[in-house]
Formats: sequence, C-alpha cells, structure tokens
Amino acid sequence: MTIASMFSRRPAPMIGIDISPSSAKLVELSNDRSSTLTLDRCAIEPLGRGWINDGNIEKFDEVVDALRRLVTKSGTKAKQVAMALPASVVISKRIILPSGLSEREMELQVESEANQYIPFSLDEVSLDFCVAGPSATSAGDIDVVIAASRKEKVEDRQGLAESAGLTPVVIDVESYASRLAAGRIIERLPGGGEDAVIALFEVGATTSTLQALRNDELLYERDQIFGGAQLTQMLVRQYGFTLEEAEAKKRAGELPDDFGAVVLRPYVESLAQEIERALKFFFTSTPHHKVDYVLLAGGTAGLLGLTEAVTKHTTFPCHVVNPFEGMEIGRAVREKKMLREAPSYLTACGLAMRRFLR
Repeated sequence: MTIASMFSRRPAPMIGIDISPSSAKLVELSNDRSSTLTLDRCAIEPLGRGWINDGNIEKFDEVVDALRRLVTKSGTKAKQVAMALPASVVISKRIILPSGLSEREMELQVESEANQYIPFSLDEVSLDFCVAGPSATSAGDIDVVIAASRKEKVEDRQGLAESAGLTPVVIDVESYASRLAAGRIIERLPGGGEDAVIALFEVGATTSTLQALRNDELLYERDQIFGGAQLTQMLVRQYGFTLEEAEAKKRAGELPDDFGAVVLRPYVESLAQEIERALKFFFTSTPHHKVDYVLLAGGTAGLLGLTEAVTKHTTFPCHVVNPFEGMEIGRAVREKKMLREAPSYLTACGLAMRRFLR
C-alpha cells in the first residue's frame, strides 16, 4: 500500500438505470478496499405499453414519473446515474490504430476513421471511443472501439434523467453493459470461463438478443422478434384478460390453476425452439459449431422448465444468470424478491458497475 492509495478518493455513488419497453430497472453497487462488490439497492418499476417503442421515448412525462417512482422505491440517495441506449441506435466499429498516439492524436484519427462508417455529419452525432487492447492481427498496433449515435438519442436519455432529478454521467450501450455484468458470471465458470464459447440470451418483452462471446470478444450478435410479450398474449387469448390485467397477473404470479399446463408449457417450448433457431444462425454464419454454455437473462429467463427445455433442444448446458452472484447483499435488499427478479437486472448491473471504471 502506498501513501497515495490511503488518501485516494473513492468513486462517487452512482446508480445504473436500464430502461426497456416494459420496465425500468435500478441497481446501486458499492465496493470495499478488497474490491468485493455489494448490492446496496435494486428496484423495478413497470412501464406502460407504448411508452418506449424501438428505443424511442414516446411518452416522455410518463417515463419521467416512472423513474421518480423507481428512485423513491429503491431508497437511493445517489444522484449520478449511468444509462444506456439500445444497440439498434448505435453504430459500433472496431478499428486498428498505431500504439503510442497521444490522446489528441487518437481523437483526430478516430474522427477521420469515423467519417467512413457513420452516414451522418459528425456534427449530428455523439461519438466516443475506447482502447480495447493490443491488436491480435497487427503487431505493435491497438484495437479501438468507436461508438456513435445521433445526438437527439443521447439527449433524450439525458433529458429523462435530468427531469427525474438525476445527473447523467455515463451514457452506455445496452449490449456493452450486459456484457460487462456477464463477465463476472463467466469468470465463475469452470476454468474461469477461459476459451469457452458463451451464448448469452437476453429475453426482452418483444425482442430477444443473442450475444456469442469468448474471452471478452464478441463473436456474433443477433436480435429475434420473440419475448415475454408472447406469454402475455397467450394469457389474453386463453383467459380473456386485458393486456394490462395479464401483465399484472404475470408479475404478481396470480394465475389460474391450469396456467402451467395450457399456457406456460407451450410458451417454454416455443422459446426453447427460438433459442435453438438463433444458435443455428450463429453456427451457419461463423466457423463455430457448438457453444460451451447457454446463459439466459431477462424477465422470463427464470420460467419453470426453461433451462431444461433449452438443453433438450440444443444439447448445451443452460443456466439462468444472476448478475449479483458472488456479491455481498446489503441490508436494504429484500433477498428473496431480488433472487426472483435477478435475471432482469443484467444490464442495470453492468451500468452500475461503470461507477468503478471511470
């Protein structure tokens, strides 16, 4: 330990808020001097249908009110927040640059390269980059990841945070944040997950995303139009509920006695088939022909029988993601409720982890 480390400033408290079409999720983390993470707070607030559509905020005031309720529900006192944009509104590109450039030289090079890939004037976009590490294909050079989005998309997220009384300090990409949180889980796999090919599925309300990963490298990414909304629609058709009633009963677990046999089982089978189909696209689009693990996240990931159905259809071991695995659990967290909802918090957890990477 050096004298400087004894007096170093700890990162200011910062919450991660993930906004999806169906809900907003909040996570607050802290760590001790040994870098052990503690889950201090987590909360979920449902959003109305159509408030968020294809990443666009259609009902700004309603979403702001929901964020205020979310913050109050969580009990956090933190004001700084990390939020994220969906990958569909972000252009990402990995480029190779010479090592040893100054920060200003790198900025100029990135802007020059970005002009080739971004179909807008640079005045119209928010642009950022990070050094990913030494290039695997060009000795002595470095890999740099560029991310750019239209300024209005970034300003929409900033406006939400500020209108809810928060201070936005990080605007990330949802898929980047989920990979950051998943990295902790992968490290806990046998052999630290080294060289393992991981299929990370996030099942959202209307869209499910597959990210295939190996050693922190993204091998493949694909969205499919299938998610938890299909289960809601099956409830509506089977029992005559309104969409709002079906969502409420699904969240509360107040479902008819025959729900498991006539609704849940067929839905789980359909979802497992969609996951199998997504993996086949991965195998036909890349040199890979198998994965070592399938990891499931999202609000429907913990459905009874889903991991078994996925293993049956794909032949690969399947696990539900708990992004808080291995963390200390704070006194303000209702542990049983958190464990039920944990797969929903993957992206929010990754955003909260950004507190320690700034």
